[in-house]
Amino acid sequence: MKYLQFTFRLAPSSGDAQDVLCALLGEAGFDSFEPSDDGRGPLQAYVRPELFSEEALADALAAFPFPDTEITHTRREADDRDWNAVWEQNYFQPLVVDGRCVVAGTMHKDAPKAEYRITIDPHMSFGTGHHATTSQMLSELLKADVAGRRVLDMGCGTGILAILARMRGARECLAVDYDEWCVKNTLENIALNAVDGIEVRLGDATALAGEAPFDLVLANINRNILLADMAAYTSVMAPGARLLTSGYYTEDVDALRRCAERHGLRFLHTRSLDNWACTGFEKA
Repeated sequence: MKYLQFTFRLAPSSGDAQDVLCALLGEAGFDSFEPSDDGRGPLQAYVRPELFSEEALADALAAFPFPDTEITHTRREADDRDWNAVWEQNYFQPLVVDGRCVVAGTMHKDAPKAEYRITIDPHMSFGTGHHATTSQMLSELLKADVAGRRVLDMGCGTGILAILARMRGARECLAVDYDEWCVKNTLENIALNAVDGIEVRLGDATALAGEAPFDLVLANINRNILLADMAAYTSVMAPGARLLTSGYYTEDVDALRRCAERHGLRFLHTRSLDNWACTGFEKA
């Protein structure tokens, strides 16, 4: 698989700044990253040529929330490499969420023990739980009343949220992603965890047309997609159903709340981690 390699230099640079840039680049089609060890060196980021967009890259850099940071970059065609090994070595270590859920890969033989163990081979898909958006969604899902519920996981990535929902007793789940790679990876991770009752579908919010009502909707995507697709989510929510959202900054919460309330949802709560927000709503 061919990739373009971008080298990003941040001034000043830090691990947190590089994490934020990785998240923004992920929304722009980049799917593998090699951060510097101390956060002060260059960040290497990789994208498939057919998915690269100059406009999307410009939008990602414009959305970078640290105005005093200067970002420069260069690009070239990357050498052939074992990309899955690069991803797993540099960006995926076992994670414990709220002391109850461990997320680890098949390569992790000594992961901590917990009530729930989710095995994820992420390959190029977003969603190992390490990013603040996913870890907060996992935490919310651990607190939610899931047993017997019908769950929708929009932008499923690796399928991690749908898998935990089934482990916690959800009646059935629908996992949707517009990226064919993510759909394939979700199916692989479902098999790794030996869970059933999860339908995986390639598509976006238009794939929900005609769906029966859901009791819980999980949407860890980004601000613009959440705003654009709010009507689609609410149209398939049962009365009393809850919507848990993440993938945006704390300063975006008000815009998400206004949009949700226009579509008949009631604001429940919001939380944040590293300036990434996670907000819950309920349908009347």
